[in-house]
Amino acid sequence: MVTSEESGVARRRFDMADAAAVLLDARLAVTGWTRDAERLFGHRRADVVGRPAADLLMPEDAARLADLTRRCDRDGGWTGLLAVRHRDGHPVVTSVRVIAAPEVDDGPPRWVVLAADTTGGAGWDMSRSVLERLASHSPIGIAIVDADLRYVWSNAALEQFGGGPASERIGKRLADIQPGLDAEALEAVMRQVLETGEAVIGYEHVGSVRSAPHRDTAHAMSFTRLDDDHGNPIGVYYTVVDVTERYRARERLTLLDQAGKRIGRTLDVMRTAQELADVAVPGLADFVAVDLLETVLEGGEPLPGPMNETDAVPLRRAGQRSVNEGAPEAVVDVGQVASYLAGVPPIRCLTSGRSWIEQRLDPLAREWSNSGPGGRAATFLDLGLHTVMIVPIRARGTTLGITTFFRRRRQDPFDQDDLGLAEEFVARAALCLDNARRYTRERDAALVLQRHLLPARLPEQDAMEVAACYRPADELTGLGGDWFDVIPLSGARVALVVGDVVGHGIEAAAAMGRLRAAVQTLADLDLPPEEVLAHLDDLVDRAGYEDDPAAAPRADGVHAKGASCLYAVYDPVGGRCSMAAAGHGLPAIVSPDGTVDFPELPPGPALGVSGPPFESVELPLAEGSVLAFYTDGLLAAEGPARQRDAAADRERLRRVLERQEPTLDDRCQAVVDALVPARPPDDVVLLMARARRLDAERMVSWELPSDPASVSEVRKRTSRQLSEWGLDELTFTTELVVSELVTNAIRHASGPIRLRLIVSRTLVCEVWDASPTAPHLRHPKTTDEGGRGLFLISQCTQRWGTRYTQDGKIIWTEQSLAGPTV
Repeated sequence: MVTSEESGVARRRFDMADAAAVLLDARLAVTGWTRDAERLFGHRRADVVGRPAADLLMPEDAARLADLTRRCDRDGGWTGLLAVRHRDGHPVVTSVRVIAAPEVDDGPPRWVVLAADTTGGAGWDMSRSVLERLASHSPIGIAIVDADLRYVWSNAALEQFGGGPASERIGKRLADIQPGLDAEALEAVMRQVLETGEAVIGYEHVGSVRSAPHRDTAHAMSFTRLDDDHGNPIGVYYTVVDVTERYRARERLTLLDQAGKRIGRTLDVMRTAQELADVAVPGLADFVAVDLLETVLEGGEPLPGPMNETDAVPLRRAGQRSVNEGAPEAVVDVGQVASYLAGVPPIRCLTSGRSWIEQRLDPLAREWSNSGPGGRAATFLDLGLHTVMIVPIRARGTTLGITTFFRRRRQDPFDQDDLGLAEEFVARAALCLDNARRYTRERDAALVLQRHLLPARLPEQDAMEVAACYRPADELTGLGGDWFDVIPLSGARVALVVGDVVGHGIEAAAAMGRLRAAVQTLADLDLPPEEVLAHLDDLVDRAGYEDDPAAAPRADGVHAKGASCLYAVYDPVGGRCSMAAAGHGLPAIVSPDGTVDFPELPPGPALGVSGPPFESVELPLAEGSVLAFYTDGLLAAEGPARQRDAAADRERLRRVLERQEPTLDDRCQAVVDALVPARPPDDVVLLMARARRLDAERMVSWELPSDPASVSEVRKRTSRQLSEWGLDELTFTTELVVSELVTNAIRHASGPIRLRLIVSRTLVCEVWDASPTAPHLRHPKTTDEGGRGLFLISQCTQRWGTRYTQDGKIIWTEQSLAGPTV
């Protein structure tokens, strides 16, 4: 007896009880039409009997009828799908089985056609033998495990992964068949499928199989639960396909993507080399070493011409990475010299510019590096290395070094695909390394320029304690158009300078260097601040006329015209400071009690721009007061100057200047850090100077009559004063200097004469008279009777010169406190 459930299953099959029968004669005309056929296709028996079968088929299948007839004659029947035209015109796709009808009286053959509707069905009903052949001959590995995950069946294609024929798998678990796979993870997936009934499709697993024990292979696996006729789970069948090539291609693309993101993030040669090693481990190799020519690390050009394998090539380890902590494979450390033996593969690759691969290294061979200071001798067996690739680092036709890739933990050797990937890594890194090398060279050149254009250190002097902070907007070169200077002057005075050239970078620094040199020259003439700026303005204006008028204007706007400058001179004897500005902002004065004031200066035009004459102002400075000179970049973080409120800017600066720090250097740095970002929009200079007063005991001044007889008395006073100061060794030279200067003043000038001696870092001797004329140094002949006074003074002192005052001039000299120079 057939149950209703079994009956439902039977109805979904193709069998005689379920099919509509049609009888055809030898001419393939319809001779028999059953009620089932009428129900399936809608045609009544009277309408189709006698008609050709082709009239009942859809056009595309009617065209196949002749071919099907020949196959029926040859094979005695046919099974397949045909589309029959329903009575109302729509196609009915049916499963058709054509068999030969029993012959009657040796007449022509007749055919019985059994047709079943495929709507809602699963397709053909296949016998067990067909299904077994389908699974057994499939090129895809297929296996069935029971509810205990033990093998009960597998096809021949599964044998390609190793583990023996299907008969040897029966009753075993996956870990018994493939110990190189993560059997625990795979069986966890199978249990999940057994419990939930949800299939897992495309599960990717990487491991080693017995057919390839020395390399990892990737497999795409799909798992489906098997149920019995009552819906109870009885096991899992899975399929497995080798997708190693696809997996490795995807891994290569991932590594290349990482290389593009991680290599060359900075313009530092050593860091870029380390990034190359970091990217390649562990995705490609277990140990990577990057060795660069020493000239590359220094930013210089590699050696010209081809290198010889026998040459001693200077290489230095710039980066390395290992899967093992501490890089035990390395025979030298990062930063040390990597000295290779002549003619070994690394040197050959370096000199030839071609890559080299060795799938199996001789384990007993000595490592190629020549053990020297910091190195160690070892064989490849000692280091555990078994396969290697060496790729030269070449960029823009120049070899910069080599990169060596080793495997230690992974047992599969390098192949050509690995070499291609390594060359891609190195090619990307080579351009970054060359860019970093060029940047290092240009930055070093810029830093050299900076050291020469800006004060390498502030000069020692007693007038002021000085601190400065410089932060350029151009972080690549570290240079800009802002500058500062501290210039010792005669009479223990000091000049403070802050300036700003329009623009940034090397060109602005060059323009700034010209202005700074001019200011130093003008300061050496002991001119007052307004005259220094007037001469500087003439220089900038004249330089503008010397420029080629036909040349196109610079896109970056770098030029000296329009530069600003603030020049101040402080005298520690009188405690007064005179200053003048050319298009520059107001300075700040922090009094000893912490009060911040912004003195008003006469406005002066920017350099090279026509305008009113420059004027200076003289201010008294209490001892301990701090002057703050700065460029407009200090307050540029709030936006362009034309959009800022000057009062608000001064208030921001006031609040920061009121803060106390342990030292003046700390205070200067704290102000810049508080107001300026790490990457400022404009160059920044801040110069801070704390005023000092010269002790009265270190200075004497005498009014002298215009009488030659007074010279003797002056020498005696000078000798007594030097003795009080403990400078007896300077007595003879100083008496000579005083005698000559006072005698010249009496002889060539009129009015009162004043002598002043100052002990600072040098012994200063100053003689003032009311004459505007200055003496000139002569080189007298041996027959001349006079004119040797200033010549003797120039030989006995460190420096001498003349500076003018409103009511005359001062001739001054400086002597080293260590003793006479003659």
